[in-house]
Amino acid sequence: MIEHALILQFPLNERRNRIMATNGADDRNLPRLARIDPRQFDLLFAGCKLERYAAGQHLFVQEDASDRIYGVMSGTVEISIYSPGGQKLVANIELSRSLVGEIGALDGRPRTATAICLTACELVSLSRTQLFDRIEKNPPLARAMIELLCARLRWVSGELGDQAFFGIEARLAKRLVFLSGVMADSAGWIPISQSELGEFLGATRESVNKTLNDWRNRQMIAIKRGGLRITNLAALNQIAESQDDD
Repeated sequence: MIEHALILQFPLNERRNRIMATNGADDRNLPRLARIDPRQFDLLFAGCKLERYAAGQHLFVQEDASDRIYGVMSGTVEISIYSPGGQKLVANIELSRSLVGEIGALDGRPRTATAICLTACELVSLSRTQLFDRIEKNPPLARAMIELLCARLRWVSGELGDQAFFGIEARLAKRLVFLSGVMADSAGWIPISQSELGEFLGATRESVNKTLNDWRNRQMIAIKRGGLRITNLAALNQIAESQDDD
């Protein structure tokens, strides 16, 4: 299930450093992140031993057997999907108090994605058997899980709608506004390249470059190597709401 799709293919070490620089920020108000209520999170993982994972360590790989659900206590976990040809799509970046691997843990089918720790992480986890035992003993957890899955499904539906009805400029503007809330550092810089943005949008690097340069000339964004910053949020929001920009 894709919560919010990003193409983030900086070298792993660089992404660790960039994300670690922003992890001190309070992420509770980041836009459109799907999480269960903190009280339900604590109830779900009550008594679980803290597990520490090194940066670069996999939690699971796409098509693995699904036997656990994870809760992120600290750090950043990347959720990626791979095509049969090996092309990589980063579908999620999970921060603290997020759940990882809930789909496979709930339906028992193979993993739909690969999960890797971008930074050193502290996690808690439950086996599939433990998960259902806790849900049965605490019915509010069932509602929390349903709400989480619905939030993720709504995101997927929104992404599909954007692809069908919005032009490249609108989708690019929406992506930048989202990334600014999720990944920007203290100075507002978003660590993503133009090629990566193009891959996410299904557009060429040239078309993305042309649009970004136009926005820079209109003083809506600033650009540097490997990143950009929004300087006129209102203008980008206006573009993001426009459908007829093909």
